[in-house]
Amino acid sequence: PVAITAPPGETNRLFIASQSTGISVIANLANPTPTLFLDIRERVLFGGESGLLGLAFHPGFATNRYFYVYYSAVVPPGDGILSDNRLSRFTASLTNSDEALPDSEQVLFSQPFSAGNHYGGDLHFGPDGYLYVSLGDGVYRTNSQRIDGDFFSGILRIDVDKRAGNLEPNPFPTIPRDLQGMAYYSVPSDNPFIGAMNFNGESVDMAAVRTEFWAVGLRNPWRMSFDSLTGDFYCGDVGSGTAEEINRLVRGGNYGWPFLEGTNVLETPPSDFQSIMPIRSIPWGNGDDQARSVIGGVVYRGSQIPELYGSYVFANFTGGQIWKMNPNATNDGPLELLTAGVQLSAFGIDPRNGEILTAAYQESVIKRLVRGAGTNETSLPATLSATGAFSDLATLTPEAGIVPYEINVPFWSDYALKRRWFSIPDTNQMMTFSTAGNWSFPTGTVWIKHFEMELTNGVAASRRRLETRFLVKNASGAHGFTYRWNAAQTDADLVASGGVDEAITVYQPDGSLLRNQTWHYPSRSECFQCHTAPGGYALGFNTGQLNRTHDYGTGLTNQIATLSRVGYFDGPTPAPDTLAHLAPADDTSVSLEYRARSYFQANCVQCHQPGGAAQGQWDARIATPMAAAGILNGPLVNNYGNEANRVIRPGSLAQSVLFQRILQFGAGHMPPLATTELNQEAIGLLGQWITNILSSVSVAYDGNGQIHLTYAGEPGRAYRIEASNELVQWQTRATVVATALGVVDFSDEIGSENSSQFYRIAWP
Repeated sequence: PVAITAPPGETNRLFIASQSTGISVIANLANPTPTLFLDIRERVLFGGESGLLGLAFHPGFATNRYFYVYYSAVVPPGDGILSDNRLSRFTASLTNSDEALPDSEQVLFSQPFSAGNHYGGDLHFGPDGYLYVSLGDGVYRTNSQRIDGDFFSGILRIDVDKRAGNLEPNPFPTIPRDLQGMAYYSVPSDNPFIGAMNFNGESVDMAAVRTEFWAVGLRNPWRMSFDSLTGDFYCGDVGSGTAEEINRLVRGGNYGWPFLEGTNVLETPPSDFQSIMPIRSIPWGNGDDQARSVIGGVVYRGSQIPELYGSYVFANFTGGQIWKMNPNATNDGPLELLTAGVQLSAFGIDPRNGEILTAAYQESVIKRLVRGAGTNETSLPATLSATGAFSDLATLTPEAGIVPYEINVPFWSDYALKRRWFSIPDTNQMMTFSTAGNWSFPTGTVWIKHFEMELTNGVAASRRRLETRFLVKNASGAHGFTYRWNAAQTDADLVASGGVDEAITVYQPDGSLLRNQTWHYPSRSECFQCHTAPGGYALGFNTGQLNRTHDYGTGLTNQIATLSRVGYFDGPTPAPDTLAHLAPADDTSVSLEYRARSYFQANCVQCHQPGGAAQGQWDARIATPMAAAGILNGPLVNNYGNEANRVIRPGSLAQSVLFQRILQFGAGHMPPLATTELNQEAIGLLGQWITNILSSVSVAYDGNGQIHLTYAGEPGRAYRIEASNELVQWQTRATVVATALGVVDFSDEIGSENSSQFYRIAWP
């Protein structure tokens, strides 16, 4: 086995590419019995490093049935050619999705190889929907550092859907073409070497450049992967005798081979040569911290081994070691050995739960990475009562020093009702206030959130306690855990690190069924998905959320002012009425836009901001001006096959991808949490806002001093109509209140059909 993967969106099938025997499918992971999916053995040259090497399913496999295979194809003897390394598209059977059609092959390119090693051959579709292909140098160093030669020594990025605006590949004998002379793929228009006229200081023929290249300078990038959370792109590059590499692949990156290996200089590079250093250079050898054939791995995003969350897990084929490393810390500290003694050829992800699967090459077995018997989690109290957080569990009365708080816009939690507390462990420790950014907290700060559900809708007496969660600030970030309340509602038990689900039935007051839902008690590692460093760890503990009143037992008082007065901050805070506050969906005293952006701040900011983990490019922070946030008509990393789609397209719910991902369940649901109930309030708010966003403005002058302005605005909202002669100095000419799409007439003494006058709508 050399590749393990599953079709997008599927959770119960797994496909294994075998170097010698084709592709197998496990049709039911609960009963993992493999059957042959694709048999093309008569076409495949197997031996050494050649064979069937890569497999990737099209993002639209569920409807188009396409998948892609990279293999060493048998060729007639002669001319010194050992094989053609071939990228081909196949199609699964329409009547049996567990069988492929061998005769459906469409070759995309076929690269002659004269040696038996360094093929590369891994395939992955990126978050952008394009296909990435890894290529080795075919043993010959001269095949590297070329963008105008053959397909060697780098990463290709191609468009198998031939989207509008993308380009035909430059003429090349290894690329088959249809009757119209067109290739069976396109080159994305933003590939880095399109139009290149020089490379490494030397001139190249622009018409001969292999514009398919995304990155170059790799010796044998055997396995690569995308982080499912961040979209970051990693690969392992096999060295020649001094070092092995783990690289973060970026657009146009040159990774040095053959001038560099790891951080070692092997040959004097050209004067204009620029290389990207590996994020991990591993000395060549046989020790526990050395390697001779590195296998690119995966970033762990599962839940069963929370101490691995966010780590890049990879292996050494020859020595059998499996290591983990921080993918954001370049060559930082010693490698952490997880285990050894198993010869791995690839990693994969269990589509059911995100756990790591491994391909044990010599054993021809797929194995799972699990916590060893001698590994213990950090000791945590077994029950909620043992935490000492509450002096009375029956009333949820907290111990002294644990302070209640409320927020303006709660995170959506499947209809649950919530209460919140926090504690700083030492009166000499303080928080640092920020008006618009994240607050800073001392190590040991604790936040507690308690969840209850009305089992009879609207009846307070039917409330059942579900769980009580803890988030603890530590020196390196934060960690979380939760307690599940027992049936007697007297105490709560620590939930295992992997989390657990529970079925809940909710009734109407008349006893009829309202809904069946699944309540998810989160795993330890799931806490990291939202409680991120860019989000400030404690997501609801900031100015916009806490700028509101709370009754501490002596009447309503502003929370920020009270915390400041009693010494929780390391300096004075501004007056609350000068600070922003988030607005809930039903607060009609503020605009729809402000309420929508308050929702984004509360539910999306932990990932969607500069430095966040999200693959999207928009900024959820409410303090970011709308013009700079990339929300309205914002570009998409993945447009889902529709060039008209945007983050939010004013006036179009169908073409607003942000709205669609909140509207429906599935792999792309946002926020990406284990929710089983749609947030209907948010859907209503965002739908109303998108429908009523100011989407167009046109101005006509009637020659008699009257301006006719046609625009689509938010009903009930005031807008300034501004005029300018230079598009720089704008002056207000009128204020109008939108009622509906239509025409507003107003007079402007300087307006003239012959003047250089410009008009715009501005928000107050």
